Amino acid sequence: MAVSDPATLPQTFVEAFNAKDLAAIDRLFEPGAVRVLRPGVVVSGDGRRQATSSFLALGVPIEISLRHTYVYDDTALLIGDFVIDGAGPDGERVHIEGTATDVARRGPDGLWRYIIDNPPGVETGGS
Repeated sequence: MAVSDPATLPQTFVEAFNAKDLAAIDRLFEPGAVRVLRPGVVVSGDGRRQATSSFLALGVPIEISLRHTYVYDDTALLIGDFVIDGAGPDGERVHIEGTATDVARRGPDGLWRYIIDNPPGVETGGS
């Protein structure tokens, strides 16, 4: 799951997420990458992996529609709409959607990885 074009990073994430492959997802992030849980609340490392694991535990696939990719040198801003929709393990409907604003960086190996995962992207509040 090596990503040489930042515009393909969201689709690669979708494939790993829908395969429930936490290790593959983790490889799409730099080791020190952060995840915004909600505006003003950021986690990294094991906290980031735990947050991802919680979404995987819902057992519901994700879809991402990439709106824009802006690249400058080795940094990219990715803006995309995501939807997690379906029946959870308990049979209850799960529906989470939003517009994420994520940042990726090209590493020395030429591959792109997330450095900021911001699913609440355009929500207000916090800093």
